[in-house]
Amino acid sequence: MFRRFLIVILALLLIGAGCSCLDAAEEALPAARRIARLKDITEVEGIRDNQLIGYGLVVGLAGTGDKQQTIFSVQTLGNMLQRMGVNIESQISTIQVRNIAAVFVTATLPPFARPGLKIDVTVSSIGDAKSLAGGTLLLTPLSAVDGKVYASAQGPLVIGGYSAGSAANAKVVNHPTVGRIPDGALVERDSSVNLAQILALSFLLRDPDFKTAEEASDAINHELGKNLARVVDSRRIELSDYHASGMDLPTLLAKIGEVTVHTKPPARVVVNERTGTVVMGGNVTISACAILHGNLSIQVSTEFQVSQPEPLSKGQTTVVPQTTVQAQESPLQVVHLKEGATVEELIRGLQTMGASARDVVAILQALKQAGALNADLEVL
Repeated sequence: MFRRFLIVILALLLIGAGCSCLDAAEEALPAARRIARLKDITEVEGIRDNQLIGYGLVVGLAGTGDKQQTIFSVQTLGNMLQRMGVNIESQISTIQVRNIAAVFVTATLPPFARPGLKIDVTVSSIGDAKSLAGGTLLLTPLSAVDGKVYASAQGPLVIGGYSAGSAANAKVVNHPTVGRIPDGALVERDSSVNLAQILALSFLLRDPDFKTAEEASDAINHELGKNLARVVDSRRIELSDYHASGMDLPTLLAKIGEVTVHTKPPARVVVNERTGTVVMGGNVTISACAILHGNLSIQVSTEFQVSQPEPLSKGQTTVVPQTTVQAQESPLQVVHLKEGATVEELIRGLQTMGASARDVVAILQALKQAGALNADLEVL
């Protein structure tokens, strides 16, 4: 009996020790850390996208195109017809066409783009067109900042909205003056980077952080078995002599891109004042603070009253303004937050006091100014 009692005591001690070890291990683990591949958090310097833009004409609209006051769309139509042998220059001031719209066409040219590659384009009206639904973009050259044409776009538009009715009896859903053409542009010029001309290989972190850069450099050196990578700053990791790895550059990039790195996402709060939208990361913490919030509304109203004189008197009828000022202040609401409070606790407290989305934006800005918000505040 005594032996069985000792066995039970030892088992309880072992379970308690195991639990304490697990608790210690859980406390030792850094919070909000994640594992990411190097190619998911970095970009290779020199290998990048390029923006393209062009001016074109959308035709085939059902009377929802540019009106007469948009002159450049009619001028564009006249120039196109003149290149096709139709001269309307003498009548261009009197022409009224409602089924065309002048547009800007934008696209993103990916790296290593070769002639014949298809890319998506976005078409946006620049006149007073009502809707681009059912329209077709005519052949439009797309150029980069150097002025050279890298692609040409053409095709029917896909619109994510519609507009029905006219004047005051109209219904508009989403943005019918902006559309897309999937695979609507063909690359005409080779803009790919010659990897043989890259002498030094550098990786740029999307979110600068010295600790992440150091761990990425150590992970690259461990994967290659040589000390080739070094940290230049909080964003840049450089491999000065990547030829020493014994691999060509595509193979080296494929190998390094799969290297896993422990990262900690930055604490950031994004605020859109126009829409009242607030997005906060889960690792955002708040220092000990007290939030006092109250609303004060002042309303000034003026009523005009007619002052009528007595009968048979020599007085005159006059209009006398009566101004009334009303001030209303809601009771002060208080929210107390302890050190290390989370976003959930902040939102719960703000909801308790009845704060609106606009109030939350103002409170977050005040918290940042007071030094209580332990995150970067980005206002859109």
